[in-house]
Amino acid sequence: MKRLFAVLAAVLMLASPMVLGNSVGADVDVNIETEDFEPLIWMCDERVVLDDNVEPGKLGTDTLYERTQNYAFEGEQIGYDVLVMDKNGINKISDVYMTIGDVQGVGNDIEVNCRESTETNFDNCNARIGEEVLSVWNPAVMRHYDCLLTVETVDSMYGEYWVTAEVEDLDGLSSTVDENEYWFFNPVIAISVDGALTFENVRPGTQSYSDTILIGNDADAGSGVMMDMFITGTDFYDSSSSGAMCPTTNQLSLEQFAYYAVNGAYSTMGSGDAEGYVGIAYGNSFSTDLYYNAEIIKTGPFGNVLAPGAEMSLTFRLDLPEPCNGDFDTGSIYFWGEAI
Repeated sequence: MKRLFAVLAAVLMLASPMVLGNSVGADVDVNIETEDFEPLIWMCDERVVLDDNVEPGKLGTDTLYERTQNYAFEGEQIGYDVLVMDKNGINKISDVYMTIGDVQGVGNDIEVNCRESTETNFDNCNARIGEEVLSVWNPAVMRHYDCLLTVETVDSMYGEYWVTAEVEDLDGLSSTVDENEYWFFNPVIAISVDGALTFENVRPGTQSYSDTILIGNDADAGSGVMMDMFITGTDFYDSSSSGAMCPTTNQLSLEQFAYYAVNGAYSTMGSGDAEGYVGIAYGNSFSTDLYYNAEIIKTGPFGNVLAPGAEMSLTFRLDLPEPCNGDFDTGSIYFWGEAI
């Protein structure tokens, strides 16, 4: 009986289902695609316009605080502090540079590379992605750069350009700061003089007045060049052998001349004599000394400044000494314009 039972039990076991455990599993294909993040760039609050090293401006500072229009000359500089971000990793940034071109946006001519900065404060960069304002510095995806564009000679930089900073990554994706700027580089500056100084048949010991002449800012149209205006002169002489004398030698002193000028709401009235006429400083070349003694109109912050196409009027007065003999036709009165 024991043998039969054992055989029967074995048969029953063979007829029952086989169970090896209490769980089963299966795999599924996984595909994760990481975004090729387009790098972002923001301009921070450290933006400057710097003077060249040739001739100091009126304020005598490196920063051109007096420059109120978008024009710049050879040697002057535009500087940005920019923040760059790439969520794929900051080491994926291939280049950061400043460009100039005819249109806004990416792809303009690269003029200067920017250099990495150790700055980690980005409170004044207004960095955001859409509506998300970035508030935590992450050196793995963020970096500051200093950018400094120097205006080159007129041979390579003349006219109007869009200026911006641009970032590019290893995949060729790029973007610019939102604040593109429009600049006129190396504008031609010139002064126009409409009229002539002629004093005819002046009686010694009397005062004589010239016709009014116009002095204008004849810089490139559209350049926005604001010009500070100055006047200097020399003594006068008789070019012929006439035995001139006025009053003690053959020389008519510049001190015998004065002028009255008007520019909009400003004039020389109040800074000269009772008629508003002021004297002329000696000089036959431009120097920074003219800032202090040769401005045409010395009153008000804007009275001596001309915009492109604008003019100021000047009337001259001659106090001819007595005695005086001769025709004084050799000598000069100079007008100077300094781009602010």
